[in-house]
Amino acid sequence: MSECVFCQIVAGTVPSQKVLDTERVLVFHDIRPQAPVHVLVIPKQHIASAHALQAEHATVLMDMHLAAQQAAEQLGIAQDGYRLVTNVGWHGQQTVPHLHYHLLGGRQLQWPPG
Repeated sequence: MSECVFCQIVAGTVPSQKVLDTERVLVFHDIRPQAPVHVLVIPKQHIASAHALQAEHATVLMDMHLAAQQAAEQLGIAQDGYRLVTNVGWHGQQTVPHLHYHLLGGRQLQWPPG
């Protein structure tokens, strides 16, 4: 999807500050961080949202979780904890229609989030 900004980041036509780049997943810093550590974990394959996941996406979904764990370790937030969240649709505040997790940490996070 050439109009999808995350697909453009995967293709290298839009720059990003990469944290981790695997065969199926890319992790990069959010351009509007909401915590001291705020990165996005995305599949390189275009999947519109968590609601669009199908059984055939099981491997990429597992790879996303493993990449989130690795990024949390690499960024120094794994021991104290972090939040891993995905937004779905307009009311869920999903602003880019490409499945992604926000990995947030580096401070005590509040609950409820919004």
